[in-house]
Amino acid sequence: MTQTRTPLIKICGLNSADAVDAAVNAGADYLGFIHFPKSPRHLSLEHMGALAARKGDAKSVAVLVDPDEMLMGEVLRHMRPDFIQLHGGESPMRCLDARHYAEIGVWKALGVSTADDLQKALTYKDHVDGFVFDAKPPKDADRPGGLGEAWDYSLLKDFDPGQPWLLAGGLTVETVSEAIAQSGAPGVDVVSGVESAPGVKSLDKIKAFITAVKAL
Repeated sequence: MTQTRTPLIKICGLNSADAVDAAVNAGADYLGFIHFPKSPRHLSLEHMGALAARKGDAKSVAVLVDPDEMLMGEVLRHMRPDFIQLHGGESPMRCLDARHYAEIGVWKALGVSTADDLQKALTYKDHVDGFVFDAKPPKDADRPGGLGEAWDYSLLKDFDPGQPWLLAGGLTVETVSEAIAQSGAPGVDVVSGVESAPGVKSLDKIKAFITAVKAL
């Protein structure tokens, strides 16, 4: 697959006004806000709403793990996200239901370590509006993503999941160009790769990452 346009960029795990503003001003397409207590980037619903209000021309993404309808209703009330990203074991029908709580649509995040893992996406393609393909977490991991692990991005080369998708896992300003070349990714999603410590966003790294992708 030949890249024909600048890849879309999602900066995820944003948890401060300065970081949001840095991402928006540098030209991020999507801003991810995580509500999951085990994550070092966990935000209260009120904080998510306040930060999402600074999105400018970017789209807001509420990142949730196996949320029930009550939680999604509260996310809608506080944030009115453009997208909901489901990062747990949600079924295709659960993803379809989640569309009621997002302004635009729902993405499903899936962990990948082998080509067989990609086939799972095909069971979701008619129930979601996009995918995030991330490294498959270890069995003893306490969260399903945001671990900063690189993986065999070439597994995605020429794979068509039937919906738009973003590449995640182990991306940094140094690795993102090669990761896109290996995978043919139409977009990228970075969390720890723009941090100085877990949950601490680096404004310089955010700007550098976005600049590097836009230069492709």
